This record gives sequence, C-alpha cells and structure tokens, in this order.
Amino acid sequence: MARIFPPDLVETQRDWIRTYEALALAPFRTVLRRRLHLLSCRIARHAYWSAGHSPAARTELRRQARAAEQRRSGAA
Repeated sequence: MARIFPPDLVETQRDWIRTYEALALAPFRTVLRRRLHLLSCRIARHAYWSAGHSPAARTELRRQARAAEQRRSGAA
C-alpha cells in the first residue's frame, strides 16, 4: 500500500530533485547549493514528520517524487 504524502511535501521533494539535477550540471553554482539546502530544511521540518514516520517513509517520498518527475518529463 502506497503512502499518501501531503501535496506540498511531494512538490518540495520534486523541487529538490530538479535543483539537485541542475547542480550536477553546474556544480559551482552557489545559488543552487543554497536552494538545495533550503529545500532540504523544508522537507526535514515538514509537519508530516512530527507524527513519527519511519525512515522508510522518507525513501518512499523520494521514490514517489522521482516517479512524478519522470511522468512530467515524459509528458513534456
């Protein structure tokens, strides 16, 4: 059974993925590193995690966000 994550948390994770990929292409971009750090903090401090979800939930969040990104890039 797939976990249901808040839409804003999934979108933040998707932004994190896009930023990480952009940083991989331009590794010396301070703006991208700062954005990646900001998004990481938003994900880690999201209210969803206050309910004591397991580390497996974080992995599932990344998996779902990557799948959503692949669908988006495939549809574009």
